[in-house]
Amino acid sequence: MKITVFYFSLTGHTKQMAEIIAKAMEEVEGVTAKALSIDEADDPFAAESQAIVFGTPVYMASVCHQIHTFLQTKARAVAAGKLCGAFATEDYVHGGGETAIQEILTYCLVMGCLVYSGGGAYGAPVIHLGPVATSKDLEKYEETFRIYGRRMASKALELYSK
Repeated sequence: MKITVFYFSLTGHTKQMAEIIAKAMEEVEGVTAKALSIDEADDPFAAESQAIVFGTPVYMASVCHQIHTFLQTKARAVAAGKLCGAFATEDYVHGGGETAIQEILTYCLVMGCLVYSGGGAYGAPVIHLGPVATSKDLEKYEETFRIYGRRMASKALELYSK
């Protein structure tokens, strides 16, 4: 099963967390994952993926304009009807990560996607909407992002391996 983690990253923080998620997804037997910049949307791997995760840095308490444009113009071609999730990186706590994730998930719902957060049903760490990391303390959040990746991959297998 293939899973794509799309991201936009100006400073490298969002890319770093996307790569952590993708690597953790591959720890789940039967899953191949790739972290791809939104500039690589035409990669055939993305079209073949059963699940897509979107990652954004937070600007002005929302998604960056590059992700916003990507969701409006190109995401439907690779994500419509698939399992989707989202994550964010922000400069400080309460910088808008949750709002950015909600915006991405709303686009996913409109595209007919199944939305999965990584779930609180698994217990700690509770990941309500998707993981958020602050740019000054990325390493502090790495384990949460790994757990999120494994949970997303496990849910994709559960849904699509039958």
